[in-house]
Amino acid sequence: MIIDCHVHLNNYHEELSVSLPESLDKLQAAMAEAEVSYALILTSYLVNANRPATAEVVRGVEPYGNLGVVAGISYLNYRQRDLRELADFLAVGRIKGLKLYPGYEPFYPHDHRLRVVYELAEEFGVPVMIHCGDTYNPKGKLKYAHPLEVDEVAVDFPNVNFVICHLGNPWLVDCMEVVYKNKNVYADISGLILGEFTEAFEDYMEEQIQEVILYAGEATRLLYGTDWPICSMKSYVEFMRQLKLSKADRRAILYENARQLFKLPLPPLPAHD
Repeated sequence: MIIDCHVHLNNYHEELSVSLPESLDKLQAAMAEAEVSYALILTSYLVNANRPATAEVVRGVEPYGNLGVVAGISYLNYRQRDLRELADFLAVGRIKGLKLYPGYEPFYPHDHRLRVVYELAEEFGVPVMIHCGDTYNPKGKLKYAHPLEVDEVAVDFPNVNFVICHLGNPWLVDCMEVVYKNKNVYADISGLILGEFTEAFEDYMEEQIQEVILYAGEATRLLYGTDWPICSMKSYVEFMRQLKLSKADRRAILYENARQLFKLPLPPLPAHD
C-alpha cells in the first residue's frame, strides 16, 4: 500500500492541449504502473488553461475513490471569496489540506497576510504544505523558499501541522532540523529529480535520505511523494525499495504517516503486512 502525497495535474508542456479528464487518465495509469494506492493532487497557485482551478479538480476527482485534493493558494491573488469556497470544501472533507508556494511567489511563510490561511487550517484540522527548496521555474526566488522560514510559523501556530515539501532540497539538513525541533512539522521527499533517477543520483540521494532519517531520529514525520508528472512514479517507487529502511519505517513513510496526517479514508495497515 502506497500513498503519494504530492502529485499535480498541471500541464507542463504548455504547447500541448491536455484536458482535465486526460490528465486524470494519465495519473491513474501512472499509479497503476507504480502500484500506488492513493494520491493527493496539489492544485496550483495559478489558474489558467494549463492549471485547473481547485473547484474544477474537486469536481473532476469525484468518480475516483483513490484521489484526494490539496488546495493551492496564491499569496498574491487570493480573495475572501476564495477562502469562503475553501472553507465550504473543507467542511465536507473534499479538500485534505492547503498548499503555499513561496519562491514561486515572493513571500515568506510567516507573512502576516497568511494568518487567515493558518487559522483556516487549524479550524478544520488539515495540514498546510509549503514549497521549499529549488524551484522548477528559474524565475523563482530562492530566499523565500528556505525551510528555516517554516520554523517561525510552526512555533506561532502549534496546533497546525506543516509539511516542508521536497525536503527543502538542497537544504536537507536545515529541513530536518526544523522537523526535529517542531513536533508539528513533517517533510515529503517529492521532487528530488526531473524525470527518472539515474544510478549515480540514486546512490547520492540514498545516502542523503538515510542521513536525514538518522538526524530526525525517527521516520514518523516523513512522507512519500513524487511531484508527478515532473517526476516518474515508477522510478520513485523503485528508489524507495532500495533504501535501507526497517519494515516499520518503510510502512510509515510510504503509507501510514500520510494516512494519519491527512485523515484519509483508508484503512490502517495490518501489523503483519
